[in-house]
Amino acid sequence: MRQVDCCRDRGRTSKIAETVRCSNCGTQPIRYERGMQNNVPGLRLVDQEEMRQIEPEIKGLKGIHSPFTGIVDFSQVAQSYAKDFKDAGGDVHLSTNVTNISRMADDIHISTSDGRKFQTKFMIGCAGVNSDRLARDTGGSTNPSIAPFRGEWRVMKPEYAHMVKGLIYPVPDPRYPWLGVHFTRKMNGEVWLGPNAVLSTSRNGYNYSDFSLRDFWEGLRDPGLRRLIFKNWKTGVGEVYRSIFLNPYVKMLQEYMPKIQGKHIENSKRSGVRALALNADGSLIDDFSFDTSAWPNALHVRNAPSPAATSSLAIAKV
Repeated sequence: MRQVDCCRDRGRTSKIAETVRCSNCGTQPIRYERGMQNNVPGLRLVDQEEMRQIEPEIKGLKGIHSPFTGIVDFSQVAQSYAKDFKDAGGDVHLSTNVTNISRMADDIHISTSDGRKFQTKFMIGCAGVNSDRLARDTGGSTNPSIAPFRGEWRVMKPEYAHMVKGLIYPVPDPRYPWLGVHFTRKMNGEVWLGPNAVLSTSRNGYNYSDFSLRDFWEGLRDPGLRRLIFKNWKTGVGEVYRSIFLNPYVKMLQEYMPKIQGKHIENSKRSGVRALALNADGSLIDDFSFDTSAWPNALHVRNAPSPAATSSLAIAKV
């Protein structure tokens, strides 16, 4: 089943993936060909004039238009998954930490922070920012390791949200596994601008004040993260600068929408933490990674980059 088929209440909008720098021109045909290979309906290349007809406020050299892109409130999707699971006889335990995992014969024994003990034949580990720790606890490899990066979104004031008709995305920079700043019209009508990518000192670091000594110390000891920082420290400093100050953030947005100004943007932010998977040499893993090397009856999702959530049913089928 496709994600769009399982969602009764969904939004359908238009999406532009545009190129504003010649350095990214070479990646656009690759993205277009991938879309065609995956039978994305209505996908087509558009020039500057066609882009302005779709999104009057944007500028770019050329773009890829996807007229049937869908948007969804994924928190509702997750709740629906949980309901289906419980209806099938399963139990869902929220805000519950795994304190111990052990294997006896062919069974896996799991202890949790609320005192419960579970015995199972099979286990799927999908722990996000803690996926490397969970895999290590079951004898898995130390690679890839996880580095937490906080993504922050600015929000357009409601009276200016009409400047964005649908979704405006840059063609990704092949050096990095994230999309870069983009304009996203949400299902409630809000327009989010972002995200950036700021290294966090906590795996649950949604704000600068969030700090974990364990997470910070593990990051310092991680050779992959040290190499990543060394190779990209200028980019990292720029991300922090744009996170703290609005004007440089607006300047970055103006590359795609020249008319946007600081007065169009609310003071508040939305934030999330991305689990960035790293090899020991500091290279980034930008594809799905699954690990079954430790226990034959345990599967670990070590990396699930975007669009992992909205593609979750298709991934499960594969």
